[in-house]
Amino acid sequence: MSGQGREQRSEGRARSGAPRGGEPGDPTEAERTYDVVVLGAGSTGENVADVVVRGGLSAVLVEPELVGGECSYWACMPSKTLLRGTEVLAEARAVDGAAQAVTGEQDVAATLARRDSFTSHWDDSGQVEWVHGAGIDLLRGTGRLDGERAVVVTADDGTTTRLTARHAVAVCTGSQAALPPVEGLADVDPWGPREATSAKEAPGRLLVLGGGYVGCEMATAWQALGSQVTLLQRGDRLLPGLEPQAGDAVAASLREAGVAVRLDTEVTAARRDGTEVVLTTADGEVRGDEVLVATGRAARTGEIGAETVGLEPGEYLSVDASLRVRGSSWLYGVGDVNGRRQLTHMGKYEARQAGAAIVARARGEEVDTSAWSPFVATADDVATPSVVFTSPQVASVGRTAAEAAEAGLPHRVVEYPLGNVSGAAIFADGYTGTAVAVVDTEREVLLGVTFVGPAVAELLHAATIAVVGEVPIARLWHAVPAYPTMSEIWLRLLETYRG
Repeated sequence: MSGQGREQRSEGRARSGAPRGGEPGDPTEAERTYDVVVLGAGSTGENVADVVVRGGLSAVLVEPELVGGECSYWACMPSKTLLRGTEVLAEARAVDGAAQAVTGEQDVAATLARRDSFTSHWDDSGQVEWVHGAGIDLLRGTGRLDGERAVVVTADDGTTTRLTARHAVAVCTGSQAALPPVEGLADVDPWGPREATSAKEAPGRLLVLGGGYVGCEMATAWQALGSQVTLLQRGDRLLPGLEPQAGDAVAASLREAGVAVRLDTEVTAARRDGTEVVLTTADGEVRGDEVLVATGRAARTGEIGAETVGLEPGEYLSVDASLRVRGSSWLYGVGDVNGRRQLTHMGKYEARQAGAAIVARARGEEVDTSAWSPFVATADDVATPSVVFTSPQVASVGRTAAEAAEAGLPHRVVEYPLGNVSGAAIFADGYTGTAVAVVDTEREVLLGVTFVGPAVAELLHAATIAVVGEVPIARLWHAVPAYPTMSEIWLRLLETYRG
């Protein structure tokens, strides 16, 4: 399968097809040797294996759960399909003439069924078929490091296989939801992101702990699907890592949709009272039927044998620019497990860079670790794109104004209302949104861009190219936006900057 097909396989619907080998119970040798051993067959691990195999090396994926990982079954795909129906209805209702045709409400059962189709009903046989078709071996079981270049895999039936890597072991085990130290919280059977995206029905009252990406998206989704949602955020605004305009707009929209958004609220205890979840705050008790904890992530390194190679179990792996674990010549930490940028597309990007470095080193070639080389993940530091699929959407790339200031970079912030652009006005009656650009005033290039508004996700890649390419402001003047599209926001930002 081509690289393009591989991308579709990792993110889209799983194809039907029986797995071919690599399943528990298949005959296995007591010992196997590969050029590269990959722990974790999520989208990051799949990409590492794909790149090295296409580079002429042999590779095996080790996976104890579903091939395809979080993105395919519990994160990106199910969460965005849960949100899409709400988004479509909002867009239709925002256009006079179309709004009159929308006479019903969202079919919750159909929305959940569509979600299930995109996760292939949590069946990974299609992804397993791709793995084998790509020339990658698959070993089901839990893999643990066992000293230099060695991994021991224990299958569900207790049988073990020892793997030896000639060139590299790539740890792509990802991250998992972390519980904050709140008294009793672990005992109330809280939801994590997995439960929130795979629930079979909308809870009557859902309490959401945390106002980051997951908390805001799931509050948006389940409120629209019939739950009464209360979102509790410890800080003074939602989406704290983004521009303030983003968190303010999302909070206002959630409140308008009926979500009770409570900022500056710290939960100090949790308990079950019958079937109810009761959270204690300084302002009193908050009650619900389920509680989603979306306050952060932890590295999935506690059970991978990190101690056998001098690393601390449970900690993120510290890596260099080429994603190689510091102090090692053969161990790589790729994706969420290194704690750099915990986004699916960034894990896949890191996988491509790390895979290229592994292949080059295996060939005895020199690996250039300077910024923007084919072997390093420079975008992690200065050009990470992200989209929060709330209503409104928040699309951003690069540095925020606060990050530019912290880095001591000379900069200017330019802001323009998106609703004043003709394309946005046509897109929705009363369109409300904003665009924020952070400009390096010394080099005259963009450091970061943020868009807030309906359907702004599709504006993001142009901004990403401008930031990664360090396109001079003077040259951007010649990138003429088509009229009337929302992309005309680029012209308005440049005009505002020039004054």
